[in-house]
Amino acid sequence: MPPTVQGKVGNLPLELTSFVGRRHEVTEARRLLSESRLVTLTGIGGVGKTRLALRVAEDSRRAFDDGVWLVELGEVYDPTLVPATVAAGLGLRDQLAHLPEEVLADHLATRRLLLVLDNCEHLVEAVAALAESLLEACPEVRILAASREALGISGEAVLRVPPLTAPSSDETPSLQGLPRYDAVALFAERAAAAVPEFTLTEDNRHAVAGICHRLDGLPLPIELAAVRLRAMTAEQVLQRLTNRFRLLNLGSRGAPTRQQTLWSSIEWSHELCSVREQDLWARLSVFAGGFELDAAEGICAGDLSSDDLRDVLASLVDKSILIREEQGPAVRYRLLETLRAYGNEKLRESGDRDGLHRRHRDWYARLAHTAEAEWIGPNQVSWIGRLERETSNLREALQFSLTAPGDAEADACLRMVNSLYLYWICRGLISEGRRWLDRALARSGDRRTADRVLALFGGSVMTGMQQEFATAATLVEECGVLAEELGDPMLRAAAGYATGFQSLFSGHLKGARRSFEDALQTSRPTGELQRAIGCLLGLAVASGLLGDEDRSVACYEQVFAVTAPRGESYYRAYALWGLGLAALHQGDVTRAAAQLAQALRLIRRVNDPIIATWCLETMGWIAAIEDAPDRAAVLLGAANALAKAEGGITVTLPNLLSHHAECKQRARAALGDRAFEEARRRGRGMDFRESIGYALGERRPAGPPAVEEAVSLTRREMQVAELVAQGLTNRAIAEKLVISPRTAQGHVERVLAKLAFTSRTQITAWYLERTREQEPDAQRGLDQKQVCLRVVPP
Repeated sequence: MPPTVQGKVGNLPLELTSFVGRRHEVTEARRLLSESRLVTLTGIGGVGKTRLALRVAEDSRRAFDDGVWLVELGEVYDPTLVPATVAAGLGLRDQLAHLPEEVLADHLATRRLLLVLDNCEHLVEAVAALAESLLEACPEVRILAASREALGISGEAVLRVPPLTAPSSDETPSLQGLPRYDAVALFAERAAAAVPEFTLTEDNRHAVAGICHRLDGLPLPIELAAVRLRAMTAEQVLQRLTNRFRLLNLGSRGAPTRQQTLWSSIEWSHELCSVREQDLWARLSVFAGGFELDAAEGICAGDLSSDDLRDVLASLVDKSILIREEQGPAVRYRLLETLRAYGNEKLRESGDRDGLHRRHRDWYARLAHTAEAEWIGPNQVSWIGRLERETSNLREALQFSLTAPGDAEADACLRMVNSLYLYWICRGLISEGRRWLDRALARSGDRRTADRVLALFGGSVMTGMQQEFATAATLVEECGVLAEELGDPMLRAAAGYATGFQSLFSGHLKGARRSFEDALQTSRPTGELQRAIGCLLGLAVASGLLGDEDRSVACYEQVFAVTAPRGESYYRAYALWGLGLAALHQGDVTRAAAQLAQALRLIRRVNDPIIATWCLETMGWIAAIEDAPDRAAVLLGAANALAKAEGGITVTLPNLLSHHAECKQRARAALGDRAFEEARRRGRGMDFRESIGYALGERRPAGPPAVEEAVSLTRREMQVAELVAQGLTNRAIAEKLVISPRTAQGHVERVLAKLAFTSRTQITAWYLERTREQEPDAQRGLDQKQVCLRVVPP
C-alpha cells in the first residue's frame, strides 16, 4: 500500500469545499468507531453520508498506523466484484491463483487499518458478507460504511444521519440567528462560492430559510439550489421549488451520476426498493406531516395484510425512505417532503391519486368525528394530542373536500369542520377554525342542511370571540332562521346557544341569560350533553356578571358534577375558573386562588390558551389585591401574550374590563411606570407552560435578561472573530494581524471549536449579536449593511 501525500498512508481525497455542521454526528461516529469494529452511516440519498464518513475517517487517521482507505462501490453493479473492487482500492494486484477474498484477508490480517466503504446500498448482501469475513480474520481492521440501508450483521453499530438543522415552517429566525441552522450555513457558504457577492440580508433571509425548510435540510438539494443563484434570486428559487426536481437538475460533474441531480438521487433509492415498497411509498405520499400505523392500515394497505404492511413499513425505514419517530405515546412515520413529492409523482402516474386522497379524507373525517363523540370523557386529553399530531393531515383532508366537485363533498366538508369545532376552541385555534368554517360555508352555498346550521353556530361563536360582532350577528341570524325552518330541537338549541354568546360578548347580559335558559330547556330532551354543558357555562357567566352569584355558582357546580366523574378536563377547568371568579367576587381570595390553580393544572393537560389566559388574568387581579404588584404585572403580561398569540384579546367580556383596569392601576402605582412595564415585559416573554408554572409558583420570575456571558476567547481570538465578521479571508486576516496564513487558520479553527460553531457565517452572527448587546449604539464601528453576514471561503 503506497503512502500518499505528506507521508499519510491511505487514499482519502482532499476536501474541495468546506465541511459544514455535523459536530454531533462526527463525535458520535468516532465514539461508535472506538467501540465497534463496524459502523454504518445510514440515511436517505443526499443527506451527506459520504461527506460525513470522509470527515470521520480523516479525524480518525492517527488511530490507524496502516492508513485510512476509501473504496467507492457506487459504480459496481455485480455483487461478485465487491471483493476485487475493495482489493483494488487498497492497491492490491489481482492474483490469479487466489480469490480476492483470500488476498484481502491475508493482506489485512496483521494491519491496523480503517476501511471506508461508500455507497453500499445496492450491494448490501455482498458487502455484509465481505465485511463479516474480514472482521473475523483481521482483528485490527475496522470498517466505516456509508449506505442507505444497514448491513445487518452481528456487531454492527448503526448511526442514522439526519438532515441538517433547518428552520421550521412556522419559524422566523432573525438575521443573526439564521446561520445557527446548519442548513442555512451550508446554503450561505455554497451560494457565496457560486456568487461571490452573495450575503444573507434582511431582504433574503425569509427566502433562504424557506429554501432550507422546503428542501428538508438535505445537503445535496441545498447545494444544487445555491448554484441556481447564479441566475436567480433566493426568492425566485423558493417560488420555483414547487417543481424541485426540474429546478435542481444541475450538479457537480465530478459526482456519481445518481448524485448529480435531486431526481437521480431519489430515483436510485426508488430502484433499490421492491415493487411492494415502491407501491407503498407512492401511497404513503398522501399523508402530510407524518402518520401512525392505524392510518396507514386504513388508507394505504391495499392488498397488503396488516402483518405485510408492517413488514414493508419496517423495510422502508431500514432503507432510509421513512423516518420513524416517537412522539409521546405514539410512534409516527414520516416521509421527507422531497421524498413525498417524488412519491406523489409516482402516485399520479398510477392513476389512483384522487381515490387515495378521498380515502384519506374519509379516514380523517371519521377520526375527527370519533374524537368529538368521545370528547366529554376520560380520553379527551389523548384525543387532543392525536388531533394535534394530525394537524397537517386534517388540513389536507379539509382542502380536498373544499376542492373536490359535488354536493356530497361540500356536505362532507361541513361535517368535518363541525367535528373539529371543539378541538379548535380548546386549542385556541380560533383564526384557523374560522377560516375553515368560512370556506366550508361558502362551499356549501345555500344548502339548507343541519350541518350548515352547526357550522353557522361554530362560526358565530369564534367570530364573537374575536370581537367582530357585526359579522357574528349575521351568522347568528342565519343560524336561527335555518334552525327554525328545519324544526330540529337540537338545531334550535344550537341557534339559541349562538344567540346567547353573541349577547354575552357584546355585553347584553340579560338577553344572554334568557337565550341560554331557552337553549338549555330545548337541549335537555335531546340528550345532547355537550350543548347542555355549553348552555350551563354561558348561563353561569351571564348570571355572575349580573350579580346573581348563587345561580352562577350552581351552574358551574353542575358542570363540574357532570364532567368530573367522566374524567374530562376542559370543561372542568372552565368551571373551576368560574368558581374562582365567583369566590373572588365574594371576597374569598384564598378559595379563589386555590380554584384557579386547580383550573390551571387541568388546562395544562389540554394545552388550552384561552382558559389559561382567563386564569392568569384573574390570578393577576388576586396578586394586586394581595399587594404583590410585581407578580400582578407579570401575570397581566403573560395573559396578554397568550391572548395575542391566539389572535384574541385578554378580557373578552366587557363587563370584566373594570377588574383589569383596577389591577393595572394598582400595580403601576405601586411599582412606578418603568418597573411595571419591565415586569409586564417579563410576563410577555413567557410561553404557555412557563406562564402556568410561574402562576403556580413552580418557577421564579425571570429577571431582566442578562448580557450573554463572554465566551472564553483570548484577545487575539476576539480580534480574529471581528475580522471574520468583516468578511476577511484567512489570508487577509494574516496580513491585517501580521501573522502567517497558517496561524490565522489556526485561530479561526480555535474560535469555531470554542463557540461550538461549524462555519464562519456562525462566527459573524455571534459577533454581531454580541457587539449589539454590549454596544448597541456604537457597534464598534461595524457597518451592518456592509458586514451583513458576508460569507467568504477560508
